[in-house]
Formats: sequence, C-alpha cells, structure tokens
Amino acid sequence: MGNPSGPPFDPDDPDRERRERDTEHIPRIDPDDGPGHGDDPSLSDDPTFGDDGPGYAGEGRSGRAWIRDPEAGYQPPQFSEDELAGLRVEDVPRRVLPLDDEPSSLTARYLFPTERYRGEWKRHWIHLSTPIIIGVAATFVLGYLSGFLAGRNVGALTTVAVLLWFAVMAWVAWRVADWWYDRFILTNKRVMVVNGIVTRKVAMMPLARVTDMKYEQTPAGRALNYGTFVLESAGQDQALREIKNLPNPNELYLRVVEEMYEPQAVEARLTKQAEEAAEDGA
Repeated sequence: MGNPSGPPFDPDDPDRERRERDTEHIPRIDPDDGPGHGDDPSLSDDPTFGDDGPGYAGEGRSGRAWIRDPEAGYQPPQFSEDELAGLRVEDVPRRVLPLDDEPSSLTARYLFPTERYRGEWKRHWIHLSTPIIIGVAATFVLGYLSGFLAGRNVGALTTVAVLLWFAVMAWVAWRVADWWYDRFILTNKRVMVVNGIVTRKVAMMPLARVTDMKYEQTPAGRALNYGTFVLESAGQDQALREIKNLPNPNELYLRVVEEMYEPQAVEARLTKQAEEAAEDGA
C-alpha cells in the first residue's frame, strides 16, 4: 500500500532507492558516549559505529561535520586545496604576531625548567605619558625661570631652579627605567607581572585558576592600541588582577585564551614554525 501523503509506490522508479536512503533515520547520541567513552553494547552492534567513523552522527568533537557513507560508515570531511587556501597564514592577515624564541635575561630568571615561554610585553608607551608631560613642562617653565632670574642677577635662585630641573629629570629617568623593567610574561603554565628596580615584585597567577578574563579599551586606547586586562581567579586572594596599559590587547587576549583552551594547538604551531625555520636555514 502506497504512502497516502506522498507519490504512489512504483517498484521501477529509479530514484526510489536514493529517496529511501536520503530519508533514512540517522541516530544522534551524546558525543561522550561514542567509542572510547562508554561500553554501551547497543552501539557495538551497529555496523555504522565502527573504527571507520567517529562513533556518532552529526558533528565531531572538533565541531566539523562528519559524512555518512553507506559503505564505509562515517568519514571525516574532505577538503580540497582550493578550500584550504584561505586558511593558510600567508594568505590572510596575521592576528597573532610572531614571538621571540628565547626569553630575555630579565625574564629567564623567573622561569622554571619545565614551563614553556610564550612571550613577554612591556607596557604601552602611554604608561609614560605623565612623566613625559611633567618633564617637558618642567623644562620650559624652569628654563624660562632660570633665564629670567639670570637677567636679574639673582644667582642663588637661578641655581635652585637648575637643581630643581635636574631633580625632575632624574625622576623622569627613574620612571622610564621602571617602565623598561616592567614586564607582563606568559608561559604555558601561568601569567606573571615583574616590576621594580630596587625592590623587585613578582606577581603570578596559574592559567588553571583563571576563571574569567577580559580587556577594556577606552577611546584613546582603541586609537593608540592599548588596554587594561582584568583576570578573575577561583581564589579570593589574587596576586594580580588588573594590568593596565598593555599593548596590542586583542593579540594578547588571543594568546592567553589559546594557551588556556588549546595548548596542544599552540605547541603544534610553534613546532611547525621551528621546523620551517630550520628548513629555511639549512
């Protein structure tokens, strides 16, 4: 008896087998219940859930769709060279800049042997805006004052003005040196902030304890490409939470997030880059 809601049954219809195959029910189960994730005997009896497929219909754990082949079972999708061309690094703008291979001597002393260095960043030059403005203003004001006092033959006050200018310049130099030694460091285990010239301060947070991370950019930060990072931890007492005036915040955000969620991908990419560099140098 034919289906009253569809076309009449025709045993000689050449498209009948294709329509039945296209409308065949495809089971969907939890990805975690696939092969290697459980001992459900109902799956082992299904020939489509064998070694040739991922163990379930739909999308794999990587988020890509699997293709059901009536003869070979479920197969991973196949991509042509043209489809993959747009994903190659040389064909698209780089969102993550290359890293230095080795940490600086300033950073290396704070790394233990088994962790892998991912990068270090000085704060954006905007961090020096206040001392630079003060230094420039002091130069103009005290320079004019020294000339004015020298014309009045007031040698003692002129000397005071010059000494005051030297004091301001020394403070500016101190702030610039402090900026130079202030580093934000990322490894595969933790994030660190190291600062201080006379009194060194080292604050760190394990990546495993970071529960939330965001960065904020003011209009000036968007124009000059800097931002403030805010790290949330599972613990109450945090060694570091807010890091201001970090350069390239989007790039840095991608690096930290990738290190938190896809450490194997980072390691594979860096290994491939090292191999390509070795081949180019050979």
